[in-house]
Amino acid sequence: MRKKWGPKDPSPKDQILEALATLKRPAHPRELATRLALDEEELPGFLELIDTLLETDHLEMLPGGRVRLGRRVPDAPPADKKRSSSDRSWEGTISVNPRGFAFVTAPGQDDVFIPPDGIYEAVHGDTVLVQIVRRTDKGLEGRVERVTERRNRRVAGTVRLQRKGAWFEPDDGRIRSPIVVRGDLQGARDGDAVVLEITRFPKFAEELCEGQLIAVLGPQGDVRTEVQKILLGAEVNEQHSPATLANAEEMATRLAKISLHGRRDLRHVPLPTIDPEDARDHDDAIWVERNGKGYRVYVAIADVSEYVQPGSPLDDEARTRGCTIYLPDRAIPMLPRALAADLCSLLPAVDRYCLAVIAELNEQGRVESYELTEAVMRSAARLTYDGVARALGFDDESPSSPVAEAMKSDLMVLAELATKLRKRRIERGALDLDLPEPRVRLDDKTGMPVSVTKRATRPGLKRAYSLVEEMMLLANDLVAEWLTKRKVPTIYRIHAAPDPAKLERLADVGEKLGIKIDVSALSEPKALSELLASLNGHPRADVLSMLLLRSLKQAQYDIDNVGHFGLASPCYTHFTSPIRRYPDLCVHRQVKEILRGEPIDRSGPAIELLRASARESSTRERAAMEVEREVTDLYRAMYMKQFIGETFEGRVTGVTGSGVYVQLDDPFVDVLVKFEQLGPDRYEISDDELSLVGARSGDTVTLGDRLRVTIEESLVLRRTVYGRRELRPEEIAEIEEKTEARPGRPIGRSRPRGELSPRTPAAPTSRRPRAPSESRTFKPSRAKTEPKAKTRSKSEKLLARGKTTPGTPSEKTLGRRTKKAATTRSTTKRRK
Repeated sequence: MRKKWGPKDPSPKDQILEALATLKRPAHPRELATRLALDEEELPGFLELIDTLLETDHLEMLPGGRVRLGRRVPDAPPADKKRSSSDRSWEGTISVNPRGFAFVTAPGQDDVFIPPDGIYEAVHGDTVLVQIVRRTDKGLEGRVERVTERRNRRVAGTVRLQRKGAWFEPDDGRIRSPIVVRGDLQGARDGDAVVLEITRFPKFAEELCEGQLIAVLGPQGDVRTEVQKILLGAEVNEQHSPATLANAEEMATRLAKISLHGRRDLRHVPLPTIDPEDARDHDDAIWVERNGKGYRVYVAIADVSEYVQPGSPLDDEARTRGCTIYLPDRAIPMLPRALAADLCSLLPAVDRYCLAVIAELNEQGRVESYELTEAVMRSAARLTYDGVARALGFDDESPSSPVAEAMKSDLMVLAELATKLRKRRIERGALDLDLPEPRVRLDDKTGMPVSVTKRATRPGLKRAYSLVEEMMLLANDLVAEWLTKRKVPTIYRIHAAPDPAKLERLADVGEKLGIKIDVSALSEPKALSELLASLNGHPRADVLSMLLLRSLKQAQYDIDNVGHFGLASPCYTHFTSPIRRYPDLCVHRQVKEILRGEPIDRSGPAIELLRASARESSTRERAAMEVEREVTDLYRAMYMKQFIGETFEGRVTGVTGSGVYVQLDDPFVDVLVKFEQLGPDRYEISDDELSLVGARSGDTVTLGDRLRVTIEESLVLRRTVYGRRELRPEEIAEIEEKTEARPGRPIGRSRPRGELSPRTPAAPTSRRPRAPSESRTFKPSRAKTEPKAKTRSKSEKLLARGKTTPGTPSEKTLGRRTKKAATTRSTTKRRK
């Protein structure tokens, strides 16, 4: 019986929404009209209502003219009240895996797995509203409800030119591609390295981005070109704006004469700085002296807030940058060099403004009293970690420093207290994660890498670093406590407790490696700290430490204090590096307001501004780390090109869907060994995801194993080094013998048969992939491999599938309403 558009029936809008909710899939308006049994004369009004619902986001238009329920689904009658196990939703950042799935991460929330058909119009790096669909034994699973904020529009990659136009292939395999290039090509040639700005993002699942070139950098592969690509793509500007530089000059002139007014004179305290040999800015100085049986500690920090006033051009740019970025050959400072390396830097023999923490500690290293004060200081010396390590007898390999030798007796007091502070910190449960970091050395003339080693590997040099680290931790702890007692809104450095599900995974790894781990006890820092201590001397201690780090949540900035799990501290902040971190600068301002007796702004707008600063600082910190990591990986890939065909030893640090990552001892580089390069068998991931197992021979490669690897290829554009497992003749013979003796049998998950782009939904599997924070891999995923010379590019394969003529993807193929997009799987499924 035909539904009437009468006053007693549901409204026409509700009838349309109810029909779509009942169908549980997109439908053409004609199909809806048939289901609603409308007459021909009612069609014009019906179609007009459809247009209205599209404009108000009650409906969304899909390729082929179909419609589905839109973003304002609460107005629609629910067709399936059991569509999810939870109605929770929150905002987070989506990280897309090149194989099609994604994860959404948000501060204070667990990672959410997003299957390929739940990503919709989101692009890697977008801020999205995620809806939780269910909780599995692997964690949360959800779908993208909508994109709330688009990612950085800049993308680095390669431009492809043909007769009918151009398209763009991103270097980052997580970004859906190709991207259609519009506008001026700026003289670019086919294959040039370029930076593109996205001008139009997708509106539905399979739509492609559009963009225009903003920089043409020239041929691919040159080291300077590749670094410039990374910086431009991340919107990192090495030069400060003219307004910021003018503001810096103005403040330098205004504060040229150091005044003691309202400040304590600490110029009688030596306060040396201790930094790496190549340090450019010096924002902290320390001094420890005996006070009876106890100690008096001075930690003086450069008073950057005196120069960077709130709301000034200096402040605006510092907040935008968030932090200093450190590259192998240079630093990109948060503040102009006139301030960072000169006026604010605690250079020797010159007067400087500072904020100081002065603490009295007893013989055991327990704080008995402390104070914060504005002061003027004059550093007595600039020391280096190498010089201090040599002077204190920690490291005979470090070069001698006459200045450090002259201060040896005073440095011994510092070392004595640092040892006690460290012992107390470990006893309360602080985690002692000593993970190696790469150090890249470059040729001064060519800029090419000449070595890649582990940073500060010598025990004595590490001990010298820990002297300063303990004093900085002490100062940050005390300042956080000082502000908290006064109930002042501030920016804390927080680190939440780990997710129990990730601890369960850690226990699985421990069991596999012969270590018993009591998960029930690991919710407290003390238990984790004891676990780390028990690993000392274990042959796979490095791997287990990395796995433990991956099981922890990421530290971040927030105005809501939840404590710092990793440091076992009830409240913690960043106070000691205002030259290179914006949150430290904010904390300095709050400390000075209290010291000067100024009223504290506790209004709603002020607190929200502080919250926004904390959130933005966390975002900028992660972006800076990504730039630093990518540049380092670039240099590592370039360095390894000279070693193709050579064999090295290393340890398996990651098991992925592509193969295993092997971390070489020297050079300190990660090498991806794919399934087919592991040996004469077909390898599959074991059920516990800790090993790769030969399907017929049973040959096993497990996390933590030592392998010999021959370098096969080093792809600069993908920042990835590929290798082949090197087996001795007797090992090969043993595997082949077992292969012949045993029939094939399933071991675990099958190996992927090819890489999938973010736009290609992966086949459903019974096992959820791991979140980035719980991955067994400690090199960020780079599943997308660089095509060889005779291999068609991803864009060309896409064109072939779309059966277009040679040349640039046509408007029909790459436009907003492509026929291909209309027929793909992910757009035919309604958001359940």
